[in-house]
Amino acid sequence: MKYIIAIIQPHKLDEVMAALEKVEIPLVTVSNVLGRGRQKGVTEVYRGAKEAGSLLKKVKLEIAVNEDYVAPALAAITDSAHTGEVGDGKIFILDLYEVLRIRTGERGGVAIG
Repeated sequence: MKYIIAIIQPHKLDEVMAALEKVEIPLVTVSNVLGRGRQKGVTEVYRGAKEAGSLLKKVKLEIAVNEDYVAPALAAITDSAHTGEVGDGKIFILDLYEVLRIRTGERGGVAIG
């Protein structure tokens, strides 16, 4: 089991969600976050409004997947979030020690979904 954390541009969220749905990964937690990377302080245009400052708006996706879904998830996120510009984001892949579904008590890969 793996835990995937992806930090992407906000305007790419719908495209990434559609790509994940196509590879049968509908279970995603999404958060609006602030952060900065190498583009620190660079002015961005987002939906027609210029944004400047050291912290830029990003979206964080958190996805728990079984081993068979890691490669499709990474491809879906990478292909749909890519613009070729600085600030496209990052993907982190962590080993997932345990999962427990509260409602049923199921554990492990079956609890992921």
